Amino acid sequence: TVQGCRVVCYREYPDTVHPMIHLQRLLNNLHLSEGIVAADSDGYSSAWGYRGPALSELCQQMRIQWIPFAVSELRMIKSEYEMLLMRESAKWANFEHALLKEYTKAGKTEIEICQRASSETVGVMLRALGPKYIMSGMDRDGARAVFRGQVGKNSAFPHAVVINATLHRGDSVVTGVNAYIQGYFTEMERVMFVGEPSKEQVKFYELALEAQQIALSVIKPGVTCSTVDAEMYRFYKERGLEKYWRHHSGHSIGQEGHEAPFFDIGDSTILQPGMCMSVEPGIYVEGLGGFRVSDTIYITEKGVECLTYFSKNLEDIICE
Repeated sequence: TVQGCRVVCYREYPDTVHPMIHLQRLLNNLHLSEGIVAADSDGYSSAWGYRGPALSELCQQMRIQWIPFAVSELRMIKSEYEMLLMRESAKWANFEHALLKEYTKAGKTEIEICQRASSETVGVMLRALGPKYIMSGMDRDGARAVFRGQVGKNSAFPHAVVINATLHRGDSVVTGVNAYIQGYFTEMERVMFVGEPSKEQVKFYELALEAQQIALSVIKPGVTCSTVDAEMYRFYKERGLEKYWRHHSGHSIGQEGHEAPFFDIGDSTILQPGMCMSVEPGIYVEGLGGFRVSDTIYITEKGVECLTYFSKNLEDIICE
């Protein structure tokens, strides 16, 4: 028991006694089975194959106060310690992207490039951060550099999967890098070009940059998430780009890839200081490629602090 908290363990699921039965017995021992208990769900989800009785079935005399989004709401505002971890993550993401750019060359394959940048980053992190650094995070692999199959014309699919494409001169690629620090990470995505880009590629890349800058100019405390996405609607409509838009403008981030709230027309959450969000409007042109630039931002009392910072200048994203 620590400061009034009690930790109770149970044997591997499902065992002869289901963990929900253990919970029922614990509530009975604490004389809570007929009291009021707050819970964020009615039992195990099926995400990892769990099955069993619901909490409401086991404790029918108990009054349950449902708080289904309690954890996600607690994650919205980051503490100073959480921000320390996320700023450290951003530094390593920048390092990782520098390696990704260095290894991106015509004739190389997607997996060859991304695995090399990822593994070398992890090696340096282990040496720099010392033996106490634990590779904890969404993927438990320390750092991850990816194209996710967004290579050449296939990058027009915003949520593609790895296809181990061979890169050719003239291809555009959409990158993504993450570095995990004690379970926290940032998101950074860039467009890179294998050799000199065409005029058409440059045009859509500059439009993607403009879209992100407009979104960033709107974001501040007191503004709703839907307002940011509505501004993107306006931009895409005015520029005649509606058919090239495939997803909302961003989301909260910290311990998971996507956390609430979202920069989406249907999310009325009011932005507050302490929130960390990705800003990632994209343009996806069939037959040409995808153009998405994503940064992780921290909302301050005055506006926005950009945590990720790899260059977006055209000359810095051309891989010779």
